[in-house]
Parts: sequence; structure tokens; C-alpha cells
Amino acid sequence: MLQPNQHDPDRSKDPVKYGELVILGYNGSLPGGDRGRKRSRFALYRRAKANGVKPSAVHILSNPQDSKAVNSRGQHSISFTLSRNQTVVVEYCHDNNTDMFQIGRSTESPIDFVVTDTPGGSQESEDSSSAPSTISRFACRIVCDRNPPYTARIYAAGFDSSKNIFLGEKATKWKNPDGHMDGLTTNGVLVMHPVGFPEEPKQGLWREISVCGDVYALRETRSGPIRGQLAQGESSALQDGSLVDLCGATLLWRTAGGLLKAPTLRHLDALRLELNAARPQCPVGLSTLAFPSLPRSHSLEERQPWAYLSCGHVHGRHDWGQRPEGHRERSEGPGGRRECPLCRSLGPYVPLWLGGEPGFYTDAGAPTHAFVPCGHVCSENTARYWAVTPLPHGTHAFRPTCPFCSAPLAAGPGVTRLIFQGPID
Repeated sequence: MLQPNQHDPDRSKDPVKYGELVILGYNGSLPGGDRGRKRSRFALYRRAKANGVKPSAVHILSNPQDSKAVNSRGQHSISFTLSRNQTVVVEYCHDNNTDMFQIGRSTESPIDFVVTDTPGGSQESEDSSSAPSTISRFACRIVCDRNPPYTARIYAAGFDSSKNIFLGEKATKWKNPDGHMDGLTTNGVLVMHPVGFPEEPKQGLWREISVCGDVYALRETRSGPIRGQLAQGESSALQDGSLVDLCGATLLWRTAGGLLKAPTLRHLDALRLELNAARPQCPVGLSTLAFPSLPRSHSLEERQPWAYLSCGHVHGRHDWGQRPEGHRERSEGPGGRRECPLCRSLGPYVPLWLGGEPGFYTDAGAPTHAFVPCGHVCSENTARYWAVTPLPHGTHAFRPTCPFCSAPLAAGPGVTRLIFQGPID
């Protein structure tokens, strides 16, 4: 059995890697392929030259245009508009000890990682793609310490092409007891830090991150005007497994150390070959089933395994168990409700797809479980973790989804154990 990432003696020559951001809902790459800054995962490395910034001078102005910080493209600043006649501008100066990475929907040069709205799996309406985006053009920024332990901290909002962040009159903002200004973005940046990830992961509480990096309880609704209570003692420092929600896309943070313990694509493919080598059979057609190679896991193949998700029995594709048109119930998946020929249970009958994004795995176990109703297959620990991890949905709802396609999971366990016919079981 291949082991997950092993230490390579030559890696000491590589640039320092802070970690990776992986967008939930994509099985290894964007549908049209990863290109430039628009991709399904983004690695953060120590820059050749530090580009971090830190607060310096504070100005209280009657006209924001009077500020050199606002007018000068060379000076980072955050502007808090309190009224038509009063604006607080916080200037930022260069910080030799940090690197800054910016994330958002904009394709302008200040954005390092371009993120667009993630389709909500096969269960969403066709009109969802035409809806206006809820992700901010300059959604958030991550600031990484250039020296060990290379802590990465997240902040709401990013600096625009003029190196400014503007919080207008209607934005939620306030002055803290120590006198410094802070605020929230329109739809907010939410973060959840799990406990014990990835060995024995348990969900943490979803929190909101402010523009200055403080942590707060959630607002009543996503864009509500009143901020939540300050979460005393909690930090914006990302840890292995932290989730970042930008109101339209959710990102998973994997630390460099966590990735060394995670399975690689080569390891996942070895598990696939091991599964196929056992020659699982279709109980009806008696044909041998085989999972396609991971890069080709986007189109159905002749020997593709299918499964009845209510019971987990794995078959090939066949027409046995089709219910008469007058007796069919509401479709619950791509294959609708079908009757399993082995145990007679009714439920979705769908093709199985191997989960091909290593970052989503909590261990390197065999692919034995499938998500319901999409049919993505991964290890038991991975499936059970995501099946009980609620992700933000809409203005104030949460629901578990498949990390490989973002399909909302069925009520109940949301996963099923697969039962293969033949010596593999």
C-alpha cells in the first residue's frame, strides 16, 4: 500500500509553502480546467520579497479626497465613512515580516486567487448560474508570517487596484474600546475552525471575521446591519482544515504540514487500481466493473459502477427495477428512484465517481462509502466528516454538502456504505 506524502530530502530547496486553499465543489479542477489565477486550488508560497502591510497613521477627515493615502496609488489605506462630513482613514505601511494574498471575484491584478460562485450540485435549478454573484470583488486577504511557524491569518475585504478598502456609510462599522475602527463586509467572511482535524475532526462554531481580523459571532442574517458579539479569545489564525465561506464559495485551508500527511493523487489512483483488481461484478449483468482513471472521471464509461444509495449495493448500468411511469415517485437523483434487485429497497440509482481532490480527505483509507445523492466515493472517515459538517447556505441557513460537487446531502447520514459483489466485500 502506498503511503501518503513522504518527506523528500530535496524539498529543503523548495520555497517555503504556507498552505493551500481548495474550493469546495470541484473534483480536482474547474470544469473548464484550471487557468492562471482562476483554479480550484491555490498554493501560497513565501514571496521573494515581502508585500505585507500593517496599520500606521490614522486621519479623521471632513473630506476623504483630502487624504494623500486615498489619492496616492502607492499607499494602502482603509476608509471608514461615518457620515457625509466625517471619514476615518487608516494608513498602512510596508511590513517586512509578512506576505499578503488577496482573494475575490475580481480579475484585477491585486487579486491572487480569483473565485467565482460554486454551482450547488445537480440539485440546483438551471437558473442559478444566471443569478448575480454574491462574492465580493475583493472578498478577503490572508496575511502569512514569513518566519516560523508561518502563521496565516484571515481578514475580511481586500485592497482594490488603488490599494484602498472603502467602507461606506451603510456598511457595518464601529469604534473599538481601544479606539481603532473596524467593520464588516456586506455579505461577510465566515470561518469555521475544526477541532482535531484531520485525525479525529469535530466541527467548530461558524464565526465572522472583521476587516481588521477580529472574530465575532454571526449576524442574525448574512448581511444584517448589526454585528454579533466579540468572540473573546478566538483567533483569525487559520489551522489545518479551517473553512472560509465567501457567500457563494467555500474554501478549505490545508497547511503545508497537513498536506504532507494527506493522500496524493498517486495514492488515490493506487486505491482505485486496487479496487479494480478485485474485479467487482454486476449481480445482474455479471460484467466486471471498473472505476475510470481520475482525470477521466467526468464522463460515463461502459464499465462504470452504479449503486442503489438506499442500500449500497453496487451494480453496472442496467434497466432492471424501473418502476412503471404511473408509480414513479419524485426523482431523488440523476437516476431517480429504483428498486434494488438484491434487497428490494427503493432509492436513488446513480453512477459512482471517485473523489479526486486529495485536500478533502481526512485520511488515506480505502474508498468504501458514497455520498447521497450524488454518488461521489471516498474513505469512510472522510465521508462521515463532511456528512455532518454544515456549510453556509443562503442568508442564514446551513446544510452539509458533498465536497466534490457541492450537492446538498440527503437527510439522515448523507452517506452509504458500498457493498460490492465479489471478493472485494
